[in-house]
This record gives sequence, C-alpha cells and structure tokens, in this order.
Amino acid sequence: MAEINNFWDVRYGNEEYIYGQEPNEFFAEQISKLEPGIIILPCEGEGRNAVYAALHGWKVMAFDSSTAGKEKALKLADAKGVKIEYLTADADSIDYAENSADVVAFVYAHFAPELRAKLCRKALNWLKPGGKIIMEVFHTKQLQNSSGGPKDIAMLCTEEIVRSDFEGAGIDLLEAAEIMLSEGKFHRGKADVVRFVGTKIG
Repeated sequence: MAEINNFWDVRYGNEEYIYGQEPNEFFAEQISKLEPGIIILPCEGEGRNAVYAALHGWKVMAFDSSTAGKEKALKLADAKGVKIEYLTADADSIDYAENSADVVAFVYAHFAPELRAKLCRKALNWLKPGGKIIMEVFHTKQLQNSSGGPKDIAMLCTEEIVRSDFEGAGIDLLEAAEIMLSEGKFHRGKADVVRFVGTKIG
C-alpha cells in the first residue's frame, strides 16, 4: 500500500484543497434528510465532507491512508470550529465496532474489486439496523470523461456492481447519472456517476 499512500500524500501535499472545501452535493443532500448521529467516512482525504457533517451535528469518524490528507482535514475542522475523529489507516485493515454507526458514506472512494467488496461488507457490519449507506462513485462510463477518477475500469462501478457489493441491503436509491462536477481542480466537468442510498436490514 506504500505506493498508493505516497500518491495521495503527494496529491494532498500542498496548501490548496484540491477537491475544494465544500461537501459533495449528493452527500450533503442525503444527510440533510437524516437525524444527526454517528457517521463513518472512508477515504475522506482533505476532510470536506467530514467537516460539513460535523457542522450539522454529526459525530464523525473518518479514515484515509494519507497522512497529508488527515493533516489538512484536521486543519479545516479547526478552522470551522468542529471536532472530527480521523484515523490514518488503509481500507483493508480498518475496522469499527459492529452496529456502531448510523451512516457510512462513500464519496469517490474507489478500490480494486476484491477490496471494494470486502469494505462494503465491513460497512454493512458497522451500521446499526436501519442505518444508511450513502454512495457517489464514478461509473465505468467515466473513462470517456476528463473530470476525474481512476483510469482503471476495474475500479469503477455500475448499478449492478453496487447492487452486488451491498447484497442484502434495502435499496432506497440506485441510479446512474450524468452530472456536472465542480469540486476543486481535479473534479471538474461532465461526469458519469453511480448514486446509491441503501438501508441495513435486520
């Protein structure tokens, strides 16, 4: 994982917030519908979504493999006057207590297929019964766009992939969408995404 960590440390390793300081629009829209509780944010980078959630009353538990990302997230939280819990850890090794979270939100968190499926199973385990998964990720069609995301199609998603990764969860929303991104300099322009909101059953 050292090579991946280094990539993100380099990308986050300057003063600019490269995906901006404002939250992802879909994420903000979805958590606004819920009563604040405990939220887990995998691969949270520079903290824009974590800080937004904390500002709206959520107890935030975030993680990322990048030390530079964590430092900027904590700096942003301090500037906004909120506290977030942020661990430096990779997606393969991270774990939280079973039935401990009200929401797990994946915002442009992309992985190789086996790791993605493993993390999705972990996420369902972390959720309390009735808890929500919120996800916006790049669709396989994103390869034709220049607005961001992995260039490896195996790390991109379709509705069918998301449905399979969260097998057993209730589906509140699952759709492919073409949107216009304006999130810093690396997420800008027409984008093809998959959006998902699911509920842990039982």
